[in-house]
Amino acid sequence: MALVSVENLSFTYAGASSPALRDVNFTVEAGEFAAICGPTGCGKSTVLRLLKREIAPLGEKSGRITLFGEEQDALDSLRSAAAVGFVMQKPEEQIVTDKVWHELAFGLENLGMPQGEIAARVAETAAYFGIEDWFTQSTATLSGGQKQLLNLAGVIVMQPELLILDEPTAQLDPIAASEFIAALRRLNRDLGLTVLLVEHRLEEIVPAADRLIVMEDGRVTDSGAPADVLARMGDSPLFRAMPAASRLWRSTGKIGSCPLDVRSGRSWLEANFTNSVRALPPEEEREAGEPALEFSDVWFRYERSAPDVLRGLTLTARVGECFAVLGGNGSGKTTALSAAAGIFKPYAGQIRVFGKKLKDWRNQSLYRECLALLPQDVQTVFLCNSVREELREAGADPASLPFDLSPLLDRHPYDLSGGEQQLVALGKVLASKPRLLLLDEPTKGLDVGMKDRLLGLLGDLRDGGMTIAAVTHDVEFAASFADRCALFFRGEAVASGTPREIFSKNSFYTTAAARMTRGFYDNAVTVEDAAALALKNGRRGGLS
Repeated sequence: MALVSVENLSFTYAGASSPALRDVNFTVEAGEFAAICGPTGCGKSTVLRLLKREIAPLGEKSGRITLFGEEQDALDSLRSAAAVGFVMQKPEEQIVTDKVWHELAFGLENLGMPQGEIAARVAETAAYFGIEDWFTQSTATLSGGQKQLLNLAGVIVMQPELLILDEPTAQLDPIAASEFIAALRRLNRDLGLTVLLVEHRLEEIVPAADRLIVMEDGRVTDSGAPADVLARMGDSPLFRAMPAASRLWRSTGKIGSCPLDVRSGRSWLEANFTNSVRALPPEEEREAGEPALEFSDVWFRYERSAPDVLRGLTLTARVGECFAVLGGNGSGKTTALSAAAGIFKPYAGQIRVFGKKLKDWRNQSLYRECLALLPQDVQTVFLCNSVREELREAGADPASLPFDLSPLLDRHPYDLSGGEQQLVALGKVLASKPRLLLLDEPTKGLDVGMKDRLLGLLGDLRDGGMTIAAVTHDVEFAASFADRCALFFRGEAVASGTPREIFSKNSFYTTAAARMTRGFYDNAVTVEDAAALALKNGRRGGLS
């Protein structure tokens, strides 16, 4: 039975000149794990919010939504609130209480449930998610992964029939993201819970999904089993967002059935290609420039009695270099970036920008055509009521930007998707013409097409002499973007080197291509590396 049925759904945001959704049709069966994918701004998040009546956006809607066999508008208010669970992209936006235990109980309390039943449900849910060790903690002390897991638990405790998630791993490091997706798979398997989510990070989602729904330009263009959808996708740019194993299959001639994960991709690779040529020629190293950003034994804590967040941090990014910083949530990456921008003042050590101590950049000179920071929460840079006004306020000409924002100019920044907000904020930051550009999670919410364009843009800026330092959880992006990488752990840079040096050694903070080819090929960290080696070696048995 179809638990979710969407028929001819169209929607136009209030004040918008064109619809966000056009005749959308799809179904999700009871017990399915379904994923929606598509370019930034194609309407994915809009669909999800329309399915959750309590947070549906304002605008003109037509078509039909049926949930649990009933018209959505006919659902009882209590059932609508409890039976449709929703987990948002930003963990902090969904947490409303000060303690973990209270957050778990909050929804049940609002439904007027008896205290005894609340206590029993909260205890069971906390045990299921492994929350006992931090059950009494303040929610403010949790890591990003813990906050998102708490949000999930706070929804599951209400025993929903449908779980909806909007890019739930967007702000999580690779390990926390894998753990979160594993929790979703377990809920789907153990409880028969129907899951519908939107994601740009599809490496682990596609193999887990029973149904893959593809959207473009406000419409559903395909829906079905992931392997079938990928086989029909052809040369769509969206294929670049698919799992590394699937992209390698496509890049080497679509031999046999399309693999969807690292394990099946490794088996497929070994069955079809030889490995007498183990590695590609060494990369040509870029000539190192003068130091642009230097941390020398930097120590920082947020409060006198709090633990150190930066612990003797030492690293250097050089002029004309793309430098990527990776590490777990809470490892100090964002703090280091904020300290480099002069927002936080370390209590020990030195930070230099272009050889000059931060304290010597006086009268805001640091921010005049020198340094600019794109923060992780890009909404903090928005001050106006439309994108046009935002760009005008920053002195940015929309026509001169390397990406097209014209369809967004008359919309309020807060009405944009996460990826669209990221682009507008980047446009504002680039207007200041910095020599040192600091980016905190620059690919968050971006589809693969925009990510490719961002890579090209950052490469052009680097070739023009700009130094770019980016904190990112996106290891695929880091492998393509960076000249050098650093891995943070507990406020220190514990490893640094080129992407091939770093990712060929790591097991978890590495790319799917590196995990898939390790031991078969050497130092292949991107799908392009793996495909080049496979084609260079040729087919087993000499087949063409």
